[in-house]
Amino acid sequence: MMKDLSVNKTYGTFTSDTEVRFERLLPGPIETVWEYLTDSEKRGTWLAKGDMELKVGGKVELNFLHSSLSDEKTYPDRFKAMENGISGVETVTAIDAPRLLSFTWHPDSEVSFELVERGEDVLLTLRHRKLTDENGKLMVSSGWHTHLDILVSKLYKESVPKFWQTFAQYETSYEEKLKTIVKK
Repeated sequence: MMKDLSVNKTYGTFTSDTEVRFERLLPGPIETVWEYLTDSEKRGTWLAKGDMELKVGGKVELNFLHSSLSDEKTYPDRFKAMENGISGVETVTAIDAPRLLSFTWHPDSEVSFELVERGEDVLLTLRHRKLTDENGKLMVSSGWHTHLDILVSKLYKESVPKFWQTFAQYETSYEEKLKTIVKK
């Protein structure tokens, strides 16, 4: 029986004025997906490397180097300042291994990852909350969608999409989506 992986192609949903939610079906076991969220080396293949203290109040180091995520090495001009990497330190706000991880996200928002077993697969639900400005919503939604595409590719052992090329495509789409939300 073929798996329905269409959820892995869906756009994030703006569930409120301040939250975007994504769902992705990933191959299990749940412990493997958890490692891709919490282990620096594995997380570094799709998001950002850095130490993570797995306790409420623990420190989360995020060292982004987008050129390490795909074979695309050229940065768009407006992101050239990030070419040699960009780092931040966040704080774990909730944890229930291997099912829930939440931490702050610069400057004032919060991201959470929920994992639920679905047979041999794992449903990952990512929620990014407390988004207050339109540019932040655009960057977060486009960025998460791109990073999640890479995570899906890594876990399914498929070719990895070019980060900045993919980001630009999603940015255009999310810009249109956000316009419709603002009009409501």
